[in-house]
Amino acid sequence: MNGLPACHRTAAAPSAATLHAWRHAPARGAAGRCIGRTDLAIDPRRAKRLAHRIRAFARRHGLPRLVLTSPLRRCRATGRWLARWGWQHRIDPLLAEIDFGRWDGGLWVDVPRGEFDAWCADFAHAPPAGDGEPVSALLRRVRAFDPGSARVLVTHGGWLSAARWLEQAGQPPQRADQWPATPRHGTHCELRLHVFGDRGDDRGC
Repeated sequence: MNGLPACHRTAAAPSAATLHAWRHAPARGAAGRCIGRTDLAIDPRRAKRLAHRIRAFARRHGLPRLVLTSPLRRCRATGRWLARWGWQHRIDPLLAEIDFGRWDGGLWVDVPRGEFDAWCADFAHAPPAGDGEPVSALLRRVRAFDPGSARVLVTHGGWLSAARWLEQAGQPPQRADQWPATPRHGTHCELRLHVFGDRGDDRGC
C-alpha cells in the first residue's frame, strides 16, 4: 500500500527515549503470499547477518545487550543468534505480526476481491478475511507493548507500520492509502519510546 514514509536509517546518536527496531530478514516461501501469523522458516545465514548488524550497532551506541523479538521464527531466529553471543533474548507475543485470518498463508491473488475491498473500505475496524485482526486492534496491541529496559527489537513490517502510525496520528487511519509503507526486510527503524506501554487509554483505536 502507498502511504507515509518508510522507516529509515539515521546517523544521529540514539537517545535514551528511542527504541531501535529491525524488520526480520526475508522468510522462505513468502513471495506472493499473505503472511501474517503463518510461521515461515528463515535462512539461518540471513538471520545471522542481521544479528551481526544489530550487535555492531548496539556496540557502537552503547545499547543494552537485550533483544526482544516476536515469537514467530522469522524474528526469533535472529534473537537466538544474539543469545549465542551472550545477549539476553526475550520473546514478547505483542511483537507478532497482524493476523490475516483465513487469508493468512495463502496467495494474495486468491483473496476474493470483494473481501479485500470490504477490508479497505473500513480499514481501521474491519477484520481482514472477516476473522482476522483489525488494524485498530493491532494499534492497541502495539501501544500496549512495554519494552522495559530493552532498546533493541526484531519484529514485523505490519507491526512497524503500526508503530509509525502511532507516532504521527492519534486516531486510526480512515483509508488504507494512509497507512505507512512497510519497511524493507532488515531495515532499522527508530521509534519514540513514549508511544508504548499505554494499556489504559484507547484514544479511539
